[in-house]
Amino acid sequence: MALEKMSGNGSAGIAFLVSAGIVYEIIAAACSSPQTTEINAAKRAPTLMKWVNLGIAQAALFVLAAACFDKNHRGAILSGGFLAGALMYWQYDHARRAGLDAAGLPGTED
Repeated sequence: MALEKMSGNGSAGIAFLVSAGIVYEIIAAACSSPQTTEINAAKRAPTLMKWVNLGIAQAALFVLAAACFDKNHRGAILSGGFLAGALMYWQYDHARRAGLDAAGLPGTED
């Protein structure tokens, strides 16, 4: 069934997932994984978090643009983007803090 023919919460759910998905995709494109952040935090935490912040900013621009284009699903787009952005930021920040707390353990970089 074509998306434009969908009604009710089905299309809002799709908009929510698309918005959340784009946040994850953009941050993944800009950053290494939270696992790599944790492993190498002792040497690269500032650089890694710089790219997380840039990824969050890029994702916010795309989510805001989508919300402007699709006024019918603005709430779902904004809530999906916000939730995904907050969760991804939390994961990277947790990885950074955990990695710095375990600074004596070997990383993957010399």
